[in-house]
Amino acid sequence: MQLDPQTGWLDGINHCLSPNCNARPQGEISLLVIHNISLPPGQFGTGKVQELFCNRLDPQEHPYFQEIAGLQVSAHFLIERSGTVIQFVSCLDRAWHAGASCFAGREGCNDFSLGIELEGTDNQPYSDLQYAALVRLLTELRRHYPQITTERICGHSDIAPGRKTDPGPAFDWQRLFALLQV
Repeated sequence: MQLDPQTGWLDGINHCLSPNCNARPQGEISLLVIHNISLPPGQFGTGKVQELFCNRLDPQEHPYFQEIAGLQVSAHFLIERSGTVIQFVSCLDRAWHAGASCFAGREGCNDFSLGIELEGTDNQPYSDLQYAALVRLLTELRRHYPQITTERICGHSDIAPGRKTDPGPAFDWQRLFALLQV
C-alpha cells in the first residue's frame, strides 16, 4: 500500500467512497484515532459497516439498524478481520469518526485526525491479520504525516472518555507499539 500525497488515497487497497466527509479547516493531520465497529454488533464480515459509512444501511434488516438509522458517520479506513483494508475518505478530507472529542485540550478531533476502524468489539481479541495490516497502514501514514508520533496514536475512548469505550480492553496497545518499532 502506498499513499498518493496529492489525492490522500492509498493505492493497493479497496476504496469505498463515503459521502460523510468534508474539507479539513486547516489541512492539518496530526492525530490517529483507533476505533472498533461491527454490524450488527458482534457480527463480522457482513458488509454492513460499508453500507453504514455510505448511507445505504437498511434499517429494516435488523433491530439495531433502526436505532442508528439516519446516522451519518465515516472513517478514513476499515480493517476487516481478514486484514483487508478499505478506504472511505481521502486522508486530505475530514471523516466523521470522532464526534464530540478532545485531545490534549483541543476540541474537535475530526479536524486534525485520521480515523481507523477495526472490525471488532471491545472484548473480543483482534486478529493477527488486523494487527499486521494496521502496522503496515500506520507505517505508511506516518511516513507522510510525521506529526502522528506514537504519543498521538490513541483510541476513541481516549478522546471521548465516558462516551466511547473503543477499541476496548481487547486491543493490545503494547503489541501495536512493539510492532511499530520493528
